[in-house]
Amino acid sequence: MTQHTEKNIILGIDPGTQVFGYALLETEGKQATQLLSVGAVRLDKYEDAYHKLELIFRKISKLIETYKPTQMAIEAPFYGKNVQSMLKLGRAQGVAIACARIHKLVITEYSPKTIKQAITGNGNASKEQVAAMLQRLLQLDRLPKYYDATDALGVAVCHHLQQTSLLGNLGKGSTKNWKAFIEKNPHRIK
Repeated sequence: MTQHTEKNIILGIDPGTQVFGYALLETEGKQATQLLSVGAVRLDKYEDAYHKLELIFRKISKLIETYKPTQMAIEAPFYGKNVQSMLKLGRAQGVAIACARIHKLVITEYSPKTIKQAITGNGNASKEQVAAMLQRLLQLDRLPKYYDATDALGVAVCHHLQQTSLLGNLGKGSTKNWKAFIEKNPHRIK
């Protein structure tokens, strides 16, 4: 059986116009080998909404130029009651996606529920539960100061887990069910 061991760097993004989280995770095969960087950019001190969007674009560009990721995983906006907040969040996400596209990254969006499910096994887990599980999974000495950074790390880890699971690529044009998967991957049967 051939082992897929290609190294990859995933940029995880938790978009926001108040605090913007990011994480870069190096992976090799099924292993998350190294946390390269994790942090948050505080934007709440700036008044101008367009300046905040520019700062998001510049930060992502700098991260891409520094760490050379090939993929970006981003948290998709969830439905909220405050239309203005959703609009601002959508703008931040749009800027992040545009920046990643300019740099030729493959982009995947995940809902908050999917991320929580992948990390904790519970789609309704709290931010604290997700953070604690990430700390255990990645054997981190300490957690980032902001949950936005931890959320970005969760997006990157979720993406890695989705890519390396046996059926992680279902629904992406490859196979539609177990039978089709087995037919396409006979080497995975023991």
